[in-house]
Parts: sequence; structure tokens; C-alpha cells
Amino acid sequence: MTRKSTSRSSKKTANQRKARTSGRWLGLFVKLSIVAVVVLAGVLMYLDAIVQEKFSGKRWTVPAKVYARPLELFAGQKLNKQDFLTELNALGYRNESSAKSSGAVAVNGNTVELHTRGFQFYEGAEPAQALRVSFSGSSVASLALSNGTPLAVARLEPLLVGGLYPAHQEDRILVRLDQVPDLLPQALIAVEDRDFYTHHGVSLKSIARALWVNTSSGSLRQGGSTLTQQLVKNFFLSNERTLTRKVTEALMSLLIEVHYSKAEILEAYLNEVFLGQDGQRAVHGFGLASQYFFSQPLPELKLHQVALLVGMVKGPSYYNPRRQPERALERRNLVIDLLAEQGVVDTEQASHAKKQPLGITTRGSLANTTYPGFVDLVKRQLREDYRDQDLTEEGLRIFTSFDPILQRKAEEALDKTYKQLAGRKEIDKVESAMLVSNPETGEVLALLGSRLPRYAGFNRALDALRPIGSLVKPAIYLTALEQPSQYTLTRYIQDESFSVKSQNGKVWTPQNYDRKEHGTVFLYQGLAQSYNLSTAKLGLEMGVPRVLQTLRKLGVERDWPAYPSMLLGAGSLTPIEVAGMYQTIANGGFNTPLRAIRSVLTAEGEPLGRYPYTVEQRFDAGAIYLTQEAMRRVMTEGTGRSVYNRVPSSVVLAGKTGTSNDSRDSWFAGFGQDLLAVVWMGRDDNGQTPLTGASGALQVWANFMQTAAPSSLNMTPPGNVVMAWVDAYSGLGSAKGCPGAVQMPYIGGSEPLAGESCDKPAYEIAPVESVKSWIRSWLN
Repeated sequence: MTRKSTSRSSKKTANQRKARTSGRWLGLFVKLSIVAVVVLAGVLMYLDAIVQEKFSGKRWTVPAKVYARPLELFAGQKLNKQDFLTELNALGYRNESSAKSSGAVAVNGNTVELHTRGFQFYEGAEPAQALRVSFSGSSVASLALSNGTPLAVARLEPLLVGGLYPAHQEDRILVRLDQVPDLLPQALIAVEDRDFYTHHGVSLKSIARALWVNTSSGSLRQGGSTLTQQLVKNFFLSNERTLTRKVTEALMSLLIEVHYSKAEILEAYLNEVFLGQDGQRAVHGFGLASQYFFSQPLPELKLHQVALLVGMVKGPSYYNPRRQPERALERRNLVIDLLAEQGVVDTEQASHAKKQPLGITTRGSLANTTYPGFVDLVKRQLREDYRDQDLTEEGLRIFTSFDPILQRKAEEALDKTYKQLAGRKEIDKVESAMLVSNPETGEVLALLGSRLPRYAGFNRALDALRPIGSLVKPAIYLTALEQPSQYTLTRYIQDESFSVKSQNGKVWTPQNYDRKEHGTVFLYQGLAQSYNLSTAKLGLEMGVPRVLQTLRKLGVERDWPAYPSMLLGAGSLTPIEVAGMYQTIANGGFNTPLRAIRSVLTAEGEPLGRYPYTVEQRFDAGAIYLTQEAMRRVMTEGTGRSVYNRVPSSVVLAGKTGTSNDSRDSWFAGFGQDLLAVVWMGRDDNGQTPLTGASGALQVWANFMQTAAPSSLNMTPPGNVVMAWVDAYSGLGSAKGCPGAVQMPYIGGSEPLAGESCDKPAYEIAPVESVKSWIRSWLN
């Protein structure tokens, strides 16, 4: 009896201990569960705050987009059919049998039909419309709507030429869901997340299906992550493969699905997904990828193009169609097959799409929208009015004067010249820069900062500060011609050796390039032949400070010392500064600061700023006209005459060669009525080159003008200039029809007295033999 009682007591005690232990563990579990719930709630609240803050606010920092000038079409415009088609190709227009849809172009002889896309400009929206453009020679013969209704003017959408990127170098073109082709979201969901519209951020079914498909097929055909999870990974997280990251990804996916609609999630994915790398620039989103790979807007893509981009989501580098075309083609066709299997497209559509080539645009053509030299200029001018943050994050739209057709011709001219110079000593070490502008508006139309068009480093057009040599000479002659009572184009000047002792005791003894003296010459001949001796003598007569004052009026802002050597170009300028100086001469004495920007819009298309050109008259029109006449003769009988081996002699041009000491710098600056171009060639280490201004820079300029077809310089005399008949030998007044009589311009009152008859020809009293050598060119 006692033993039974003891046994029951022991069992009861054990049960009590067991119960107490279980209670403690249960309590601990409950407490830990509460802690876990609290921690999880805290984590969820933290993650929820992150999700809502970024997803509901400004989701992306969008770089400013830089656009070229829009191509304006009107009857009589100087534009040939081939250049027009080249720009249409760069804009991604598709060659089709008829131009019935946006972005289509059809060519029939000299008539081009196209359906424009429309665009939002500063002044308002340009509508999409069907046009018919007819060409005759090198100009537009007529412009009409496709139904034959005449049209005064139409504008194409501008070419995107670059962007101003933030530090992380991400770029994208934001698109709305209603702007993308219907096939894109269907294909994306079919390939990447079949249950997108039924799951809540994470899909166990998708994971299981992907595992089965990939295992049974022996290849990676499907992924298990939902589109929401992929968006979270790209948008918020890193690519590290850890359990913590995967759990965080799942939780944030669930939170996004709670707060936002499927449409919002899909639209964000379309804009965020990484699809390639363009140098340092990361290509994000289907909007930019469409432009980058096809040079077409996203809404215009066909089935085979959409399938390629969707296929690249799995591995943008692995399936890069430019580097791995065969691999990309196989992946694209696999996507098309999946779309057919799921009924997104029918078998006939799939079969046709698989027969299409990849259709990727060729990099390095006009379609390659990277013009670092010009974009650098735009960036510098924008920084005068905008913060860097505004330029790299707010998606501003910058409209410029950039002309892609002229840029291409400048690049081709440079390349052609280097090929012509091949074999010259160390020509491979010679760098280049070039700037093209409109003389009347000051707008920069094209710019090369290096002999390599896509080089994004040192911009020589803006930063190469080099001695300008004989490019300074027009300023000396302009200074003289502003004094018509003393100086005319036919005044005699002496081209003879001399020496000048400076204030520091050094003796300056200039020499002509050919080491010869040319005796008594007409004033205009000193400039046309770029004689150093006569030019320096003339400059000293004017006084160096006065010449420097003329340079400042022309637009040169450098503070140069008043040394005699400045008269022969010892002072240094950058190519863009030279262009600014010559702009004033080319524009009839009106100074117009060079500019690259026309207007700025916000990302929403609201006008933000405009950059109209300013103009200030700084010289008498007559003095400028006489200077232009002397510079015209540079081209017809002086150091620039080889230009007319490539440009028709009927085209009136004016310009000046420049060569610095020991041929270290080769320059040419010249202009017609509508184009001014400055070319520099030299070595970055300031070493000697095998080039003069005429043999180097002038050849680039001539090759450019040969294809750019500038308009003739308008040489209509201003009101204070008269034309007088003079004897070509002596410069004395003559009568029309007399032997050797030629017409020359003079500012009214400075012309020689007219000859009364030809009984005693003026050439009998010609003072110097050297003048006679130029008569032939006057009479030709």
C-alpha cells in the first residue's frame, strides 16, 4: 500500500515537472513569436516606407536629352534627296512600299513620301502627317500633303544626339503603358511571368513550373521570379545571391502588390529593366532600348523586334545582338515560339517573324547618337543657367542648332583628308578640331573635338589654345581700311625686310614664309598672299594697341600684350574663339556670340527657357566689305586658291590660311553666305607637323565645302562703297574699256579720279615690276 502511494506520488511530481517545463517552453515560444511578429512588423513597416517613398515619388533620375535641329521642309530649300534619306534613316524611318503608318517612308524616283511622327516643340506640337516631298537637283521642288494639298512648311522630329548623365550613368526614355505596342506586355508576361495578373508578388506555381520546364528541356527557358520580384531586385536591391536578399525581395514584392495596381507595376518594370551597355552609359527600359538597337520609337516595333528585346531581359550582355548575333537570334526565335505556344501570336505570324533579320542599326553611322564634342559645348552653355542636378535628374529636353547632315560631312572631310595625307612624316600624331557655324545667326551647326569623331576626352575645338599665325592678319587690314582717307585696297605697301627693337631690348626680325622680299605690292595683295613683311609694317603703322582693339571688337577677349609679334599671330586662341572672331567679319561687322542652344523644355513639355541670338554692329559696313573683298582674293589668287579644285569657281568664298612658327599649327578659317568653318590641325605635344595652313587645314575645309555646298557670299556693296575703274598695273583711275582696266571697291570719296581716256595708258607709269605678276589673275 505504501509502495503504490509512493509510485503515484512520484509519477504526479514528474508530470508536474513536465507540465511546468512545457509551460515554460510554450511561454518562451509565445514570447519569441511576439518578438518575431514585432520585429517582422517593424521590418515590414521599414520596407513599406522605402517602397512607398521611392515608388510613389520621383522614381528615376532622368538625364537631360539633347536634340539636333529639326529638319524643316519647304519648297526651294537647299537639300538633296540623298541627304534627306540619310536623315530619315537616322531617325529610324522604315522603307516600305507605301507610307501609310507613322515612321514609314516610300521612295519613287525624285519623290519621297513619308508619314511623320509628330513632336512637341517649344512653340507647340508639330502634328504627325503624311507628306510628299519632291526634289530637283540639290533642292526641294515641292512640298505637299499625301493628298496633293500644297504645304508651306513642315518639320520632322529632331534627332537625339546625346544626354547629360548623372554619376551612375543610367539612361532611359520614360514611356507610359498606353504608349507601348500591345504585343510588348503580352510577350513579357508570357515569357517572364505567366501568372502576373493572378499572383500577389510571389508565385510558388511559377517557381515549380520553371523548375519543371528547365529540367525537362535541358536549357534555361523560364525563370521562377515574378516580374514584381525582378522589379524589386532592379529597383531597390543588389544582385547578391543570399537568403536575406531573397526574403527581402519577397517581402517588398508583396508590399508593392498591396499598394499598387498591376498596370503601375508593369509600367515601372518597362522603364526600369536593364537592357544593355553603351560604353559607360547603362541602357534602361524598353523605350531607350528601342532607340539604341533599332533607332525607332517603341510604338513602331514589329513582332521580331519586340521578341528580341524581351529575350534580352534574361541576359543583356549574353544575348547582345551586336556582339553575339547568332546567340541573340536563337533566343529571339525561342521567344517567338513561346508566344506561339501560348497563343499570343498565331503560327503564321511566328513563322514570318522568325524569317526576319535581327535588324539592328549599325553603330558609328548617323544613327549612332553620340556627338561628345558638340554635347560638351551644350553642357558648358547650359551651366550658365542651370545646376548640374537639374541637367542630370530632371529630364529636361534641350533643343539645339546641331545639324547632323553637316556633322557627317565634316567627319567625312576630316577622314578623307587624313587618307590624302597618309605617308607624310608623323601624320598619325597630328590631331584636329573643326567648328561649323551659321555666319548670320551665330548658331554652331557641327563640331569635332578630335580626329576621332566619337572621342569624349579633351575637346580641342573648345580647349586647344594655340598660336593662330596668319589668321590674325584680317584684323590688321580691317584696322587700316577703317581709315579710307589713308588706306585703300590699291594703296601701295612695301614688302621689305626690317627689324624692330622691343622695350626689353630684344630685336624682332620677321620673315616671309618663302624667305623672300616682294617689293611694292597693293595692300590687298599683302593679305591675299599672306606676306609677313608688308603685313607687319602695316600693323606697326597702325600701332599694335590699335590692332588689338580691333581684335577685341571682333570678339577676341584675350588680354594680349602689345608686342610686335602679335601682328603675325603669336597670340593663342581656341578654334571656337577663332570662329567667333571670323563670325563678325562674315556677318558684315555685326558681332553675334556663338551659341548652340535654341530652347529648353521640361520633361512634361512645358517651355522653360529660350536662347535668342543677340547682335551688335561693331564695324562700318564699308570697311568690312573691303576686308571681305581682300579675303575673297585669298581664295581666287592667294594662299587659298586650291579650294577651287573642288568647289565650283562660281561659288564666292572668303577665308584665310594660318601657319604658326615651325609649322606647329595648321589653320584655315573661311566662309560663304550661310556657312563658316574653322579647322585646326596640330600635335597635342606642340611638336612640328609636316603641314602648313594651305596643305593641312585648308584641305579639310575644301573637302567639307565640296559636299556642304555653301551659298555664294553676297558681295553686294553697302551704301558707302562705290565701284571705280582703275588700271591694274598702277592702281590709278582709268576709264571703262581701257586696256588693263578693272573694277575695284572703295569707300566713297577714297576712290582715285576717273581716267578721261585711254590715249595714255596708265600702265606706262607702272612703278614696280612685282605688281605686273598679279594682272593675269585680275583679267582672268
